[in-house]
Amino acid sequence: MQLVRNLWHSATVTDNSATPRPQTPAAASGKAPALNKARAFWLKQLHSWHWISAGLSLACMILFAITGITLNHAAQIKVEPVVTEQSATLPAPLLARLEAFPETTTDPVPDAVARWASEALKVSIAGKATETTADEIYVALPMPGGDGWITIDRATGETAKEITSQGWIAYVNDLHKGRNTGKVWFWFIDVFAAACVVFAVTGLTLLWLHSRSRPSTWPLVGLGLLIPVVIALLFIH
Repeated sequence: MQLVRNLWHSATVTDNSATPRPQTPAAASGKAPALNKARAFWLKQLHSWHWISAGLSLACMILFAITGITLNHAAQIKVEPVVTEQSATLPAPLLARLEAFPETTTDPVPDAVARWASEALKVSIAGKATETTADEIYVALPMPGGDGWITIDRATGETAKEITSQGWIAYVNDLHKGRNTGKVWFWFIDVFAAACVVFAVTGLTLLWLHSRSRPSTWPLVGLGLLIPVVIALLFIH
């Protein structure tokens, strides 16, 4: 009888050790603080990057949005070009220097001639390519919102400058397109575009993190994606 009791007790102990014990509420909730801490960390990081990128890109985002409208309605915006002309005569010593300048070339004018043009005509032609012939030297003066040129008669030294301005709307439109704006603005557009991407991606991630409490999040995001796709498929040919 005692042997049977010992066997029963052994089997009971074995079964109890094999059966997994139910997880206590304290153990089950142990992961929650870690998840909440990680979520709080990423929310803080995303909010920081979101507002920093917003601050960096806000002014230009408004500019590019407005110029997007003006570019879209360029044909309806009437502008009267303003033409400014100016003339001067290249001094004889500098004209003599041009005798050694090639008859046909795209090389920039000599530095001394460029300095004279900067002082006499308030125009920068240093380092700019020329369209040089035996009769004259022509330098194009492209600029945002307008155009211009300068010519130097190689026989007489007569120099003429003409600048055509299309107004401030054309100027900001060219800033939008990066037309004749130089290398600094060229790289600035890339940096601004990168800031906009950071702004959009962090905003989308924040939408995802808050989407549980905001049921309209994904319908609105989907609508924002669907509208341009439908327009492109149905109305752009």
